[in-house]
Amino acid sequence: MTHPRILAMVMAGGEGRRLHPLTIERSKPAVPFGGRYRIVDFVLSSLVNSEIQSIYLLVQYKSQSLIEHVRRSWVLSPRLPDHFVTVVPPQMRTGPEWFQGTADAVYQNINLFGRHHADLVAVFGADHIYRMDVRQMVGFHLDRGADVTVAALPVPLDQASSFGIISAEADGRIREFIEKPERPVSMPGDPMRAYASMGNYLFSTPVLTAALQEAHYRGEHDFGKDVIPRLCKTHRVFAYDFFSNKVPGAYPFEEKGYWRDVGNIGAYYAAHQDLLGAEAKFEIFNPQWPIYSSHYQGPVAKVIRGEIENSSLGAGTVVNGATVRNSIVRREVWLEEDVVIEDSIVMDYVRIQRGSRLRRAIVDRYNVLQAGTHLGYDPEQDRARYHLDSSGVVIVPQGLRGELIY
Repeated sequence: MTHPRILAMVMAGGEGRRLHPLTIERSKPAVPFGGRYRIVDFVLSSLVNSEIQSIYLLVQYKSQSLIEHVRRSWVLSPRLPDHFVTVVPPQMRTGPEWFQGTADAVYQNINLFGRHHADLVAVFGADHIYRMDVRQMVGFHLDRGADVTVAALPVPLDQASSFGIISAEADGRIREFIEKPERPVSMPGDPMRAYASMGNYLFSTPVLTAALQEAHYRGEHDFGKDVIPRLCKTHRVFAYDFFSNKVPGAYPFEEKGYWRDVGNIGAYYAAHQDLLGAEAKFEIFNPQWPIYSSHYQGPVAKVIRGEIENSSLGAGTVVNGATVRNSIVRREVWLEEDVVIEDSIVMDYVRIQRGSRLRRAIVDRYNVLQAGTHLGYDPEQDRARYHLDSSGVVIVPQGLRGELIY
């Protein structure tokens, strides 16, 4: 199988409760990230850069924002029928239920496998920040004669209960797969870390088809809880070491094997800080392996007066006498005189009026912060007016479109 036909099924239905209030109006994959992206753009860019261009995006909760983003940003080639990113809501082919879990979501769309004559099916999550050359994982899968390959990497032991934990042989064959164990077992020789699934799977199509049919018959719904553990006992299931993945154009100063689960506010905020600095842990600018997103046609950022330090400014943003430090400001933001923003994230279409102060804050889209607003200085005041996360970050929820006055 020199050039297998690969179909990608991207699980983009995440409700994102731990990212509240950023997920009040949108699903987790649709949450903005960095200066111009959405979280979903990272998995889609990895697939497209890896020449996997037949992609179904399985959506469920609060999906309209994600659907609109894909419509505007992810049109591939209408002339090539196998080059597409298509949003698929629950089809309810087997009853009136929505997707009951990851495996059930793919099972409800099992008819798509035959339509595309896929040799392999990549089932990837849409909730993480990373780059990956999936072709290298495909090569590993074929070299091992694997039925299933699970992308994996070490994670701190105190975080391991949030993942599927893997016990593997030296050649990568998985002996045991336990989904979100209460007491995860550490890696051999490394008592502080566990070997965890990234939630990215590669299946040989006949094996996946049979496994999904069996799971449906048994009333099972999840890959990590049901399908993968059972296949480990009967098939050739291997762990692919994500740390071995080499992406073209990566800088030597970047963190090796950078991958972040941004499923809560603290992790989401910290991942933004990883984008900043002369030698960022995760350098967004990589011409050999770009992160694709919207085709925004607005102007570049404009600094009339101000002080900008270790920060990112999105297109169409205007800085008029403000100070911005260690922060990410997205597009079409207006910062008035004597505004000071430190260690913060300001999303699109926000106006911050004169004299305001922000520290360790996230301001969601379509907001006007009145003159003299202070965020991140008085926890009690922040908690009373907005949302104060346990990580200490204060969040202003999304405002209403059309309320901004420029």
